[in-house]
Amino acid sequence: MRKEYAGAALAEADVDADPVVQFGRWFEQAGAAGLLEPTAMTLATATPDGRPSARMVLLRGFDQRGFCFYTNYDSRKGAELAANPHAALVLWWDKLERQVRIEGRVERTSRAESEAYFASRPPGSQLSAAASPQSRVIEDRATLERRVAALATGLPDGRVPLPEFWGGYRLVHDLVEFWQGRPNRLHDRLRYRRAGTTWKLERLAP
Repeated sequence: MRKEYAGAALAEADVDADPVVQFGRWFEQAGAAGLLEPTAMTLATATPDGRPSARMVLLRGFDQRGFCFYTNYDSRKGAELAANPHAALVLWWDKLERQVRIEGRVERTSRAESEAYFASRPPGSQLSAAASPQSRVIEDRATLERRVAALATGLPDGRVPLPEFWGGYRLVHDLVEFWQGRPNRLHDRLRYRRAGTTWKLERLAP
């Protein structure tokens, strides 16, 4: 299977000097393009000895401080980030023939940020997050469903408090690369590298 890319050019003169501003432009266009899940991104982590792992998570906010996602702190990714707080993100927007790669160190969001996001989630998602021992071996699905039901029974008002083991992470970016598909595999790649308090923009060969 082979696809010929025909995307518009990505030129240095057309991008913002700030990678977050440029990301915001592309993210808005991805949201308007009718994609199934424009916030979906691959999160890659690694153990201290370099063993990598990757999975899909959802982008739940970004600003000059970094790019945020939320999860179980006791999960595999949580354990790896605790031991090696560096990670990479990849977003792929197929209809636009675009990819964004982001790298940097990862820190936890504040408890207040985690509580605000958790409160915005549907009740069913709150229950699942609180009941699931994420990444751990369980006997069967029925076991998990019983945990959810037991938790729901103990919450007569339907409110699920934020679990201590659940919350947000912020990837503090020091590298952001924008990739635009072009004909004949001569893709455009523009990379921002942090240089003190500013950013250095570089073109990479495809």
